[in-house]
Amino acid sequence: MPKAADLPTPALVVDTGALEHNLTAMAAALPGARCRPHVKAHKTTALARRQAALGHRSFTCATPREMVGLARAGLGDDLLLANEVVDADRLAGLASLDARVTIALDSEATIDAAARAGLREAVIDVNVGLPRCGCDPAQAGRLADLARAEGIEVRGVMGYEGHVVGLEDRAQRVEQTEQCMALLLKAHEQVGGELVSAGGTGTFDVNTWATEIQAGSYALMDTAYGKLGLPFLPALSVLATVISVSPGYAVADCGLKSLGMDHGNPTIDGATVWFCSDEHVTFGPDSDGSVRVGDRVTVWPAHVDPTVAYHERMHLVDGSDVVETWTIDLRGW
Repeated sequence: MPKAADLPTPALVVDTGALEHNLTAMAAALPGARCRPHVKAHKTTALARRQAALGHRSFTCATPREMVGLARAGLGDDLLLANEVVDADRLAGLASLDARVTIALDSEATIDAAARAGLREAVIDVNVGLPRCGCDPAQAGRLADLARAEGIEVRGVMGYEGHVVGLEDRAQRVEQTEQCMALLLKAHEQVGGELVSAGGTGTFDVNTWATEIQAGSYALMDTAYGKLGLPFLPALSVLATVISVSPGYAVADCGLKSLGMDHGNPTIDGATVWFCSDEHVTFGPDSDGSVRVGDRVTVWPAHVDPTVAYHERMHLVDGSDVVETWTIDLRGW
């Protein structure tokens, strides 16, 4: 059996025990349709199959590529593209999938593009405080009426409290999530439909107002979410090799091109990470400086989603053994 120590680095590594714990914990907390896993966090149909096997058969996607890949993998029971798209070719491709496809709409332009492509189901995307996509809550009902007039069934509303999910203070997460969901529920009163889709890993147990939670990072986790005291274990890391040692510090072959850095530096157990550059992480060992060239180090990313997207495959390990390798087959757009 292949050994993790023999993998070429940098290598994306997933601990099978932690992964299984995370998947089963979420399936118990939010069974069936209560969780609509967001595949942007792992971009891997093999992992999506594990989620589906545990009862989570509806999925959230961020890109048309993810939608197409899941549909072709036989995981198209209920796919939500939680992102606005106006590219006619991509929308037509979604309309032709052998899958249930729901698209997010937040303007007349996105409604028109979806209708012309032949898409027939949608949610109205509502801005609940994160300055990204989403319409003014007061406009949600009007947009829903326009969509229905174009022959599109409006299944409900969607809103993402993305500015709240990472708050370390749980009381603040609860308070601000309630404020966000008050906006979304007000919009839902005007829109109707069975779906109130929202949430993420950081609010999976806080957001009791949404009918479904779009959690994604829980499966693999990262150090940013690790600060919140959630019942999920760190499963994903990047294995790197020490390639240079100098007095007081060492350098490993894992940098900006293999780690998502928007949530800060990664961490290395027993060391202080100084900085990352394109292909390097420079760190100061907290011990007596016994690190040697050729040693392997485990690097824990601060943000799992972009970290995964940098890699072509993830290696599942049980102890020192590589038990399986999954292609990250939903990368790209």
